[in-house]
Amino acid sequence: MSFLDRVRSVSTTGLKVAGFFAFLAPLATRIVVGYAFFLTGRGKWQYFENTVTFFTELGIPFPEANAALVATLELVGGIALILGLLSRFFAAGLATTMIVALVTADKERFLSSWSSPDVGPTDISAFVFLLFMSWLALYGPGPVSLDRLLAKWLGPKPEQAP
Repeated sequence: MSFLDRVRSVSTTGLKVAGFFAFLAPLATRIVVGYAFFLTGRGKWQYFENTVTFFTELGIPFPEANAALVATLELVGGIALILGLLSRFFAAGLATTMIVALVTADKERFLSSWSSPDVGPTDISAFVFLLFMSWLALYGPGPVSLDRLLAKWLGPKPEQAP
């Protein structure tokens, strides 16, 4: 076996192994990020008055309503992401909250991170969460999810021959 054949064989084997374990990337992302959102949503509800005060200080309109909306979205959306249920919907909603965080609470730090030698954009958690939520919204929850089960259950059924 030539060197080139050996490289092809190793490459093919590596791609098969990676393909077999590909389900882990969206699953792990959903679980870890979903749990983080669940915790922040729960914290926002536990300390709701502090959340409203913080939203007021940021100049977010209707701070009480928006605090309730965000806290609920993070709590329920976090659980839904863990389960892989309505993943794209909740990922898009949570991505929106991360955009709001980047233009309000994290604005100055986020903008300066693009030119700082010490802090980069990936040091800003809202930006990292935005990237993960964008990925999940665009690529979906993966094969190990309730969304996949629902798609199989609700999907088109093959027509029976007469």
